[in-house]
Amino acid sequence: MLEISGKHAERSDEELLRLFVKSGNLDPLGALYSRYMHLVYGVALKYLNNREDARDVVMQIFEKLIVDLPGHEVRNFKSWLYVLSKNHCLMQIRAKKSSDGRLEGYKIEQEFMESEQDMHPLDKEEHSLEEALRKCLEQLKAEQKQCIELFYYQKKCYQEIAEQLTMNEKKVKSYLQNGKRNLKICLEKKNVSQEET
Repeated sequence: MLEISGKHAERSDEELLRLFVKSGNLDPLGALYSRYMHLVYGVALKYLNNREDARDVVMQIFEKLIVDLPGHEVRNFKSWLYVLSKNHCLMQIRAKKSSDGRLEGYKIEQEFMESEQDMHPLDKEEHSLEEALRKCLEQLKAEQKQCIELFYYQKKCYQEIAEQLTMNEKKVKSYLQNGKRNLKICLEKKNVSQEET
């Protein structure tokens, strides 16, 4: 597997992607890919039913990224990578079936670039949680929402948030605590209503 240093741990997917495309340096790409290798492995295992082949796919996809990424505008790396991995596996299956001469009766999915909705069951769960979190975030008071977005999504510290929102750090901590509590309550309510339906 790839050896990844932890020096890019704080950077977002988008930043790492930009760094790689701009510089061609494999370091940020490696850091980004290491976050989702398990996803690629899971997809490959699901389609190819072979651990060794799945491990090979993980390396093949990384090599493919080096070539393909600079020519693509990728907004959501994780979803794009999922579709790329799935298509790669389907192409392997198709090639194998074709070389085996047993292509008839074997149905291959024709829509290779399907939408992001067609996700692995584990991703669907994560996707619906992200969606619920986003909706709950919208319901927070403005200051709580701002503090949570700056702290969790933009990875800013208390001091930076305080300076940006022109308030003291105690206020920032208070908004974060109350915001987290309100998010938790909102998510629990959503979870209960989903279970009832």
